[in-house]
Amino acid sequence: MAMNVQPEFQVIFKRLKRILQRFETDLVVQANASGNYSLNTPFSDAYAKEVFFGAVQVRKNYVSYHLMPVYVFPDLLEDISPNLKKRMHGKSCFNFKVLDQETLEELERLTARGIERFRQGHLLQTPNSHAK
Repeated sequence: MAMNVQPEFQVIFKRLKRILQRFETDLVVQANASGNYSLNTPFSDAYAKEVFFGAVQVRKNYVSYHLMPVYVFPDLLEDISPNLKKRMHGKSCFNFKVLDQETLEELERLTARGIERFRQGHLLQTPNSHAK
């Protein structure tokens, strides 16, 4: 990574990356570098290509967590907490300068719901193997 980032951003990056890593068996790792990690679906018959699922990226002033299911299925956001909502940037990105345990757990649940919605929407056709 070329830019200097705050050490706490690397900690946030690692915590957020672990959320997505839980789904590596169902998804395809597209990027796995220092400060940049992303997942796509395998080939989707519905779209005739791989579909972006999510990513974590260290930026100069924050860490971004991208979650495409909330863009495709905006109703997933209907019951998110005000704390998570205020971290939204655009329709599918959450930016963090700090990350508390409660918000991390909420993002874990939202991501799990997102993968299930991708599966229900035939964007992801592999069985769920995440009993962790």
